[in-house]
Amino acid sequence: MSRSRRILVLRALGIGDLAAAVPALRALRTARPDARITLAAPDWLAPLAGLTGAVDRVEAVDGLAASVVGGGPYDLAVNLHGRGPRSHLLLRRSTSAGLWAFRCPAAEHGTGPDWRAAEHEVARWCRLLRWYGGTPDPQDLALRRPRLAVPTGLTLVHPGAKTADRRWPAARFAEVCAALHRSGHRVALTGSAAERDLGLDIAARAGLGEDRVLAGRTGVAELAALVAAARLVVSGDTGIAHLATAYAVPSVVMFGALGPHLWGPPAGRPWHQALWHPDPAALPRPASGPHPALLATTCTQVIEAAELACAAAPAGAGPAVPAAPAAA
Repeated sequence: MSRSRRILVLRALGIGDLAAAVPALRALRTARPDARITLAAPDWLAPLAGLTGAVDRVEAVDGLAASVVGGGPYDLAVNLHGRGPRSHLLLRRSTSAGLWAFRCPAAEHGTGPDWRAAEHEVARWCRLLRWYGGTPDPQDLALRRPRLAVPTGLTLVHPGAKTADRRWPAARFAEVCAALHRSGHRVALTGSAAERDLGLDIAARAGLGEDRVLAGRTGVAELAALVAAARLVVSGDTGIAHLATAYAVPSVVMFGALGPHLWGPPAGRPWHQALWHPDPAALPRPASGPHPALLATTCTQVIEAAELACAAAPAGAGPAVPAAPAAA
């Protein structure tokens, strides 16, 4: 593998997407230890990018809406965003350098491995790096701990998700919160500012105070710090679940249309409980509301999975390394 001085990596998505690309990013850093790696991603992800230890700076890009990614020139572009052609073409417009990406005739990119639809997201990007000579480890998912003072030992319940089909009903979250609270968990509800009303509603139903609703009060760095110091994380298939994996914090993750074989935590880690009912997943995706596969998960199953996850908690969860400075 020849050396490159400046590398542009495209991964203009969310928390879970970035976390799933960590092994590939680290393999790229290992292959190019002296290169300056720029990650094209939403600017709010910069603190999380810094926690990977593999990114030097973030160039703000919101999805594929940009006509070009600035900050060049680059000696190599790496597409960790998608199969193309749009993502390939964006990188081509951004740099005339070589491109590491999946083969895409529509983008006139004839090299690289073929895309596989039914492939775990972590394995997909590891396979891409491996094709170009890298040595990624799909188990290398840990993130560095943010240097932030946050409450420790909380049980974080995250009821929100990007799309309605991945949101378990609020009434069920409230029932789980109440049960965990009765059993001695210090429950707190996380989420975005847009999800604060949802958190307040669930807290009220569960008999929890408004002070237990952290939704809208944390940025991505604070959320990562809370997860790293947490007792348990309960959520649907969304970004915070990947943070729990990154910090080896016990978690319960509920899956809907897309199962854990595509987005779940690594196998062989019993402190991460993935709940999925594949038979309902075969049903048509609803126009709105939770997917039938997600609705098939019951409150009792989540509460029992929480007990199993906590019982299997590894000693000294989280990587024993300091946080790197946030990517600029």
